[in-house]
Amino acid sequence: MTRAAGLAWGWFDSIILDLFRQLRWSFLPPLLIYFAYGAQGITTVTASFFVKEYLDFSAAFLAGLAFWVGLPWALKMPLGHLVDLIWRWKYLLILLGAGLMAGSYGILAAIVLEPAMMDAVMPLGAWYVTAALLAPCGYVLQDVVADAMSVEAVPHADDHGRPLPEAETKSLHTTMQTFGRIALIGGSSAAAALNVALFDGADALPQAAKGALYGFVFSLALLIPVISMSGVALAIWQKWRKAAALRRAGVAEAEIRARIELPRELVTPNHWYFIGGGGFVALSLAVGLGDVPYSQEIVFAGSMAIVLFLMRQLVSVLPTDQARALIGTAIIIFVYRATPLRGPGATWFEIDVLGFDQQFLSVLALITSLLTLAGMLIFRPMMASRPITWIVAFLAITEAVLSLPNIALYYGAHHWTAAMTGGVVDARFIAMVDTAVESPLGQVAMIPMLAWIARNAPSGLKATFFAVMASFTNLALSASSLGTKYLNEIFVVTREVTDSGGNITTPADYSQLGLLLITVGVILLLAPLTAIFVIQNSRFRTSE
Repeated sequence: MTRAAGLAWGWFDSIILDLFRQLRWSFLPPLLIYFAYGAQGITTVTASFFVKEYLDFSAAFLAGLAFWVGLPWALKMPLGHLVDLIWRWKYLLILLGAGLMAGSYGILAAIVLEPAMMDAVMPLGAWYVTAALLAPCGYVLQDVVADAMSVEAVPHADDHGRPLPEAETKSLHTTMQTFGRIALIGGSSAAAALNVALFDGADALPQAAKGALYGFVFSLALLIPVISMSGVALAIWQKWRKAAALRRAGVAEAEIRARIELPRELVTPNHWYFIGGGGFVALSLAVGLGDVPYSQEIVFAGSMAIVLFLMRQLVSVLPTDQARALIGTAIIIFVYRATPLRGPGATWFEIDVLGFDQQFLSVLALITSLLTLAGMLIFRPMMASRPITWIVAFLAITEAVLSLPNIALYYGAHHWTAAMTGGVVDARFIAMVDTAVESPLGQVAMIPMLAWIARNAPSGLKATFFAVMASFTNLALSASSLGTKYLNEIFVVTREVTDSGGNITTPADYSQLGLLLITVGVILLLAPLTAIFVIQNSRFRTSE
């Protein structure tokens, strides 16, 4: 028993405590911004129920809206280059992002609390779409600066101004990116825990009281931009405090700047990034506002062409072997992230048929967040020692297997398990166990790639590298939204919709949900494994 306890303590010390021993105070400013990004999850459950109960949107429309919501992340390309060019003034983008986020949550609160006033200006559905598009614009502005701050936060010299060894900076970059994911998941965990408390007994409330609760949650979300701005305030205070301490020690001003500021190569403006970003905005507005057929597909194809062109510009500054490895890695992660999702129909089924209420869905979100956090700590040695190809293959196989309980729930397996176990293993028990096992997997794949960029990108182009590669992999989420929309158009799932008089305008129909879930599970397995096989048998083979 003593030996087992010693082994357990050794594991805990090397895996958990060692990570936190590497934490630096300089990491905290970008971590607060990442935390704020994760905290947006406070509105997820509320938005799902609000849309289901108040807005007559189809599953295919919502999947299509998810495509447009994801597109602002492609603007990380010109924004990342802009951050490199205006490095000293980058915090202004955080302020602008905070304003957009506040506008989004203010609109959501208003359409719930003052629907008549808002409907007099334009339909509530149009307001909801506007709010849904504003929030990601704010988050992308803040995220691109946080990525740059995460590079700046890693010390490049010791207390005496001597450069740190390369091995130590490599370890610190990996630690910083790990803490970035931890802060993000920590934000979503805090939001989920708050939702569990807020929605206690909400299912029994009359509809008017539910609406007031939804409005309160949206109003509470206005604190999120305040959290992100606190990261900027802390960064400014840390630099001022360090500079003041060095001045008291009699260090010259030039030496103070050298110790505080990240060493940076001279950055030459590359107008192609701004031309590409402008082309993306023009294409999106022209096609999106022009009611052009296949608008989403046209915008996606155009965006992909622009991103690929800019990626070619970017990787040209790397040695050939590094460039090919980065391209191969990015393609594998793209395919993994591009696999389609189940869509909102699965959530509607859980609410209407399985009886999952607001609080239980919040509990599932909390389990997901907390176990993802734990999984990232536990899997940290794997991320450091295993190549990305192995990690993605592991994730694809595991997630495909873990899609089986959801399929089983649709076909009623919980009735049999509940009867066999005296009601213990019911639908909620299966959903909680499946969520607990699946939770740690989602954030794992991106950390090694982010750490690679932080280590290998030229010093004057860190933000640009982060932004362009993130744009490419985030376009995968747009591809995922398109795939989700197509599947929901093939396998049509509807929930019951009633008018103000209580008459059913759209009946519930979940008959095709089972085939949808099976199709998603098969694609989730085959697409990443095929991408790995093709890349590893090409010149873009990667060992990263």
